[in-house]
Amino acid sequence: MNKKGFIFDLDGVIVDTAKYHFKAWQKLAQGLDINFTEEENEQLKGVSRVRSLEKILAWGNKTISQELFNELMGKKNEEYLGYIAEMDKSEILPDVPRVLNFLKEQKQPISLGSASKNARTILERVNIMSDFNAIVDGNDVTKAKPDPEVFLIAAKQINIKPEDCIVFEDSVAGVEAANTANMISIGIGSKEVLGHAKYVFNDFTEISDDFIKSLIEN
Repeated sequence: MNKKGFIFDLDGVIVDTAKYHFKAWQKLAQGLDINFTEEENEQLKGVSRVRSLEKILAWGNKTISQELFNELMGKKNEEYLGYIAEMDKSEILPDVPRVLNFLKEQKQPISLGSASKNARTILERVNIMSDFNAIVDGNDVTKAKPDPEVFLIAAKQINIKPEDCIVFEDSVAGVEAANTANMISIGIGSKEVLGHAKYVFNDFTEISDDFIKSLIEN
């Protein structure tokens, strides 16, 4: 049987933790007297915590000391961790478990490739840790997407060549990283935003078992 590697991003693909990042960043921005909108939050998808805070400060036209910067980053993470500690498997996005189960039935290796440093905690909370043959997260990489490092490590850990890997991503930076790694990119979200992906679906309910099978067989 053909072996392909299936690599999943986490936030916005398996679970929607973007709303918790938004709440935590919004609270921080309000404390600095900065108006932070959902549109701006979209621009922080797949972006590191340091870079996110830099962007928020730039939008608000604020400068702060390095000491306060570090303190705020820690605060934001604590706030976010408070939200994810309450998560359970009802937060898994529609049809993700079906696709994971189908891949397991087909004996295809599955890996996580996420920028999140809290990926393992989230997978444990929603009870799907055991579905993955490898987990690569923000603790394992030095370069953020659009650099393909996270996906290349994920491919290596499941012992599949990059060109035989399929990546599910919801961010522009993630799609770019998958394309740079010479992997098949599947965008989860809107075609307007993720037009550079090889395939785009609104969510996993639109991805049939037959489509997955065709990816394995080609």
